[in-house]
Amino acid sequence: MNRIAACFERLKEQGRQALIPYVTAGDPAPGVTVPLMHAMVDAGADLIELGIPFSDPMADGPTIQLACERALEHNTRLIDVLAMVKTFREKDQQTPVVLMGYLNPIEVLGYTSFAEQAAAAGIDGALIVDLPPEEAEGEFDNAMKANGLDTIYLLAPTTEESRIEQVCNAGSGYLYYVSVKGVTGSASLDVQAVADKLDVVRKYTNLPVGVGFGIKDAESAKAVSEVADGVIVGSVLVNKIASLVEQQEDIPAQVSAIVAELRTAMDA
Repeated sequence: MNRIAACFERLKEQGRQALIPYVTAGDPAPGVTVPLMHAMVDAGADLIELGIPFSDPMADGPTIQLACERALEHNTRLIDVLAMVKTFREKDQQTPVVLMGYLNPIEVLGYTSFAEQAAAAGIDGALIVDLPPEEAEGEFDNAMKANGLDTIYLLAPTTEESRIEQVCNAGSGYLYYVSVKGVTGSASLDVQAVADKLDVVRKYTNLPVGVGFGIKDAESAKAVSEVADGVIVGSVLVNKIASLVEQQEDIPAQVSAIVAELRTAMDA
């Protein structure tokens, strides 16, 4: 059993849901990322989504676009992100790490090379926003499976049922349900609508379903945790990082304080 499956299995036995924070690797500087990852785990994160900086993050709102820009100012590349995870693994062999980003940097590296290097670094899976299942089928899927890596796919409020079935059959690790129509950081969150959609999704899969986009505070995290297997939180953490660009030494403590608040609310 890989780290992602073991994580969700352990949480299921405990009657708890996964708290999955997202941060952009290398934001606001490369040296911040690994200490921040450890701090978030200590505060209650169960799985970390680590963003690959990219110049055109079309699914993301201004918050994460700016995070990518800050990381790219330091020339943070995909191979640098892999190195960060390798360093993280020196102290943490248990917490799953999933890369989240866009296909272009992976295509430049090559699918097989990416999968081999990701597995060697201790990465557990990847969510590639602009890679749908039918495009991943073949070389990308084969490379990921050959190296024991999960491929996580997105579902949206507008995803039709026939498409849900297709995505569920293609995915592994967990599914990422986008709770709102729009980009990351969008405002409105209808938990009942999320619950209704997850009922449809679960007709086609036993994979855990994490819900992200629109979760901004302890109240919304708790509400989503009552209907989902995982709560994915990004923009509120990245906003905190943005506010501390001139006090980078404070980032791990202040971001992990938000993570701890979310964890407490979810466990209440």
